[in-house]
Amino acid sequence: MALSATLKNNLLLNATTGYKINSSHHVIFWLVYFLFNFLRWGSYYEDYFYSFKSNLLGFPIHMTLSYFTIYVLIPLFIYKRKYIFFILSLVVAIFIMVVVKYELTYFLISNNVWPEGPEETTSLNVNYIVVMMLGELYVISFVTAIKITIDWMRERQLAATLAASQLETELRFLRSQISPHFFFNTLNNIYSLSLEKSENTPDTILKLSDLMRYLLYETKEKRQSLAKEIKFINNYLDLERIRYNHKLDLSFNVTGNPRGKKIAPMLLIHFIENGFKHGANKNIGMVSIKIDLTIDEDVLYFKMSNTLPQKDLKNNIPDVGGIGIENIEKRLKLGYGAQDYDLKIFSEDGEYKVHLKLKLL
Repeated sequence: MALSATLKNNLLLNATTGYKINSSHHVIFWLVYFLFNFLRWGSYYEDYFYSFKSNLLGFPIHMTLSYFTIYVLIPLFIYKRKYIFFILSLVVAIFIMVVVKYELTYFLISNNVWPEGPEETTSLNVNYIVVMMLGELYVISFVTAIKITIDWMRERQLAATLAASQLETELRFLRSQISPHFFFNTLNNIYSLSLEKSENTPDTILKLSDLMRYLLYETKEKRQSLAKEIKFINNYLDLERIRYNHKLDLSFNVTGNPRGKKIAPMLLIHFIENGFKHGANKNIGMVSIKIDLTIDEDVLYFKMSNTLPQKDLKNNIPDVGGIGIENIEKRLKLGYGAQDYDLKIFSEDGEYKVHLKLKLL
């Protein structure tokens, strides 16, 4: 549980790093905005010193209103859908700051508090209040738009990161789903061999060890060497041969060169395990399982057939379900494009058959 929490926190951190607003961004934004206003109004007034003083007084008001809106009013009202309260609070806040701006300008800079206005303004009037409030609203809207855009980009990146993580977690889980009964049965077989003091005991233990090592350490990547996957299948089949002994007619043929080719790990084993589960396990007599694997350049052709249980032959209803097939179909959809594979599962002439065409990397 602690590991999962740590992983989630790391994902959240990595996802938000790309679109994070830190203190340096705030400083740079306001400095650039101040410089722009200073030059703009200095040129308009033809008095850069006055422009500097008026902007130096006005910018703390801009910043106060902007941050108050972003970090107080929006979380307090917008996120809770209290829009009327938000509008009223914003209007009151802007009005108060406009009055403060008027008083400071009047006493610290000039009696004419609105030199760019239609006439000399030496008192607080409606026209001045409306225009100044609209000006503050413009600044607030501009800053809020930037904040909302960055938050949206961060949330989108976070959602994409979590979706990718969830997909990878699901794929790893699906890769790991080999039946625990196989391991229990294999251990029982090893126990029986040890009681008989069979010379096959060490080799069986070694194959089981190789198989478990592959499951634990070689299946973490999205794609695995096809040669290693074939070796894993061989080890699995050797252990099943020991388990079923003379009851099993098993063939596994590989045609083509697997060197340099890659495949999603633990992809084919579910078909094979399903064949044993619904074929060998449910048949009393001899069971035939045939597996053909053909590599033709960058395409893999996998064909498998196994004897259907007698009860299914009588009822003419093949048992083709189970978690193995659901698993493999889901993995193919998650890990490959629809154009990269073609899967056919059917019963014919008393046999359960799987035909898979898969694009290799």
